[in-house]
Amino acid sequence: MKILAIETSCDETAAAIVEDGINILSNIVVSQVDLHALYGGVVPEIASRNHLVKIGEVVNLALREAGLAIESVDALAVTNGPGLVGALLVGLSYAKALAWAKSIPLIPVNHIEAHIYSAFLARNDHQAPLNFPCLALVVSGGHTSIYRLESLEDFSLLGATRDDAAGEAFDKIAQYMGLPYPGGPSVSRAAQNGTHGQITLPMPLHDSPDYDFSFSGLKTAAINYVLSNPGTSVENLSLAFEEAVAGSLMNKFLKAIKKEKPGSAVLCGGVAANRRLREAFQQGCSKRNIPYRIPPLNLCTDNAAMVAGLAFHRKADPNYLIVNAYSTTNHQIARQQPAINGSKNNRSGS
Repeated sequence: MKILAIETSCDETAAAIVEDGINILSNIVVSQVDLHALYGGVVPEIASRNHLVKIGEVVNLALREAGLAIESVDALAVTNGPGLVGALLVGLSYAKALAWAKSIPLIPVNHIEAHIYSAFLARNDHQAPLNFPCLALVVSGGHTSIYRLESLEDFSLLGATRDDAAGEAFDKIAQYMGLPYPGGPSVSRAAQNGTHGQITLPMPLHDSPDYDFSFSGLKTAAINYVLSNPGTSVENLSLAFEEAVAGSLMNKFLKAIKKEKPGSAVLCGGVAANRRLREAFQQGCSKRNIPYRIPPLNLCTDNAAMVAGLAFHRKADPNYLIVNAYSTTNHQIARQQPAINGSKNNRSGS
C-alpha cells in the first residue's frame, strides 16, 4: 500500500510516499529556517503563507522522486495537529482537495504520534526489535513529553512540560547569548568548545515523583548567571545548559523506565538530533538492558515520511472531508474525531 503524506504543522513544508508503512519511496522537506531566522523564531503567518507557495511543488517532487503518478497512490495522509493552526490548515486544505478530486481515502495523523513512529520507520537489520509496551521520549521545539505505547494504536501520556518545551528553551537561551536561530544546533556547536565543570545549572523538578518537565526556570537561571557574572563564556554556558537539559530529560525518562518496565524505548523529535542527548539516551537504555532506537537525523525533524508510515497502521476516516486542524497538545483531545455521519460526496465538510 502506497501512502502520500503531507506535513505542514510548523515551518517545514513536507511530502513523502511510504510503501507498507516502512519503505520510504520519497521524502521531500523544504525548510523555512532562513525566513524565520530574521525574527529569531517561527512567525506563524509567514509560515502559513510560505506553505501555500511551496506545497504544490513539494507534493509533485515527492511523486516524481517515487516515480509515481497520483493515480498510483492508495491513500493520502495529512497532519491535523497539534501545531500552528494556520500552517496546518494549508496542508489540510490541500489534502482534502486532492482527496476529493482523485477519490482517494484521507487519513488524519497526530503529529506527536508520527514523531514516535519515526523510530519504528528507522528500523534496520542491525537493530533490536521494538517490543511493547514501549516508552517514548518526544523532544522538540513545541513538545516535550513521555508516552507509553501498548501498540501503534494505543498511546498514553505519562508526563509533559509544564511551561517551555526543551527546543523552545534552546531557542530562547541562544537568542539571549547572541547565537543564530535555530538555537538547538547553535548551542550544541558552541558547547563543543566549552569546559566541563565551569558552570553548574539546576535541573528543574529533579526530585518530583511525576514525569513532568520544566525548562522556564532553567532558562531564567542561565540568564541570571550571566547577569551576575559579566564576561561569561558563551561556550561554557552553552555546555552547562545543554548538560542540564539532557540531564533533566533523562532523569525523568529513567524514572519512567524504572516504574513502567517497558519492553523497549525510543527517542524522537527535533531535539533528538542533539548529540549529547542521543549519547545519554543510548547509555541510559544500554545500562538497563532496554532495547532502544533513535531515528537518523533526517527523521528527527519534521518530515512527512513519519506521517505516511503511521497512516499505514490507521484506517481512513470515512468522513475525511470533516478533518479539522487543532493546536492543542492534549493527547485525549488530539485523538478525537468528529462524530458526524457522511460520505465523501458530502460537500458540507469544512
